[in-house]
Amino acid sequence: MPFIVVALVAVLTADVLLLLQPETAIGPAAAGARATPASTPMAQKQARPRTSPPASQQARPDASRPAVATQPVAPLSKLHKPNLFVLTRKPFTNELLQKVAKLRGVRALELADAASIMLDDKRVQTLGVNPSSFRSYTPKVTAASDALWQNVAAGDVAVSFVLGNDGGLALHRKVAGPAGTLRIGAYATTGFGAVDAVVSKDVGRTLGLPHDNALIVSAPKTNSATLRKAILRALPKGTQVAMVNPVLPEPQTVRQNWPAGSFMTGDQLTVALKAAVSKLGRPYVWGAEGPDTFDCSGLVQWAYGQAGVRMPRVTHQQWVTGPQVSLAQAQPGDLLFWRNDPTNPAYISHVAIYWGNGKMLHAPRTGDVVKIVPVNTRNLAGVVRVSPIAAAKVR
Repeated sequence: MPFIVVALVAVLTADVLLLLQPETAIGPAAAGARATPASTPMAQKQARPRTSPPASQQARPDASRPAVATQPVAPLSKLHKPNLFVLTRKPFTNELLQKVAKLRGVRALELADAASIMLDDKRVQTLGVNPSSFRSYTPKVTAASDALWQNVAAGDVAVSFVLGNDGGLALHRKVAGPAGTLRIGAYATTGFGAVDAVVSKDVGRTLGLPHDNALIVSAPKTNSATLRKAILRALPKGTQVAMVNPVLPEPQTVRQNWPAGSFMTGDQLTVALKAAVSKLGRPYVWGAEGPDTFDCSGLVQWAYGQAGVRMPRVTHQQWVTGPQVSLAQAQPGDLLFWRNDPTNPAYISHVAIYWGNGKMLHAPRTGDVVKIVPVNTRNLAGVVRVSPIAAAKVR
């Protein structure tokens, strides 16, 4: 086995949060106990909102929007790097927020409402947020768009680039939600991995999202793994904490000789490739995992599962299932990854299976089917050689 250059990095996407469906969510905390934005510890100080946004940035009136009281969105102030995403079974109280705020290294906190809802017949992980303050925790391109956040405040839903582009949710399209129609007001990747839609807290109330059950934590100078453990100790049983943009010891790039047993055998590769090619012509469906419809990462997970390889579900998790190799070294069965999301350029947004001879097999996007095509090198992030041992450890 040749030497392969490997970056020893922690798997920031190893923690996958399971968002409750609104109908199964636990009810709000007792009156007076629920945390409020004004009392949230270390809440971001917001600049005074404009009396009205510029005409070019005002949300267009739309009868399909939920009836919400639109407030001007505060201008973007300081950006906060989100490092941890916390999900609780019950709403945060001020007492619980104080416990988190007092932990060493915590610089800023932001409350949100989180649940899994049906949007355009797709199960979508969704956040209800305060547009004025939450924007500071998103990638810079997303955070800087006044028009985007004003549209969210006016009742639109902002969806991730992947859900919008690959899932077929075109901008300004009206889609079915849990409480009527919603308008797709923007593509806005939050940077929180599995979260694919954002609405205002007011709209979230109409959709039945639980109140204040999610917390974004910014702690840019503290070891995220250590802080994660401290948060789990401080909060009630059942709390989930995922690392986002984790602060961890400096990664080391080393030359590592991977033993032959670290990678898929020839028989496993044959089974996985035959499984994948057997699905040629099957339609792409966002979020689908087979056996008749697939999205890009769902196809990879299903095909490699037929070979006994336990692959994680989504692209940014599959990106860390083995060492990276150069495209010139790519072998059939390696995975190709792309960064196509202009709202979060560092995000891994697409995956394909290398077929050999400059070809790849993939599930492209809504309206297309599983196919074999020439490798597209535009926005190519890299090539990964799958290690079943590494893949099984990603959660």
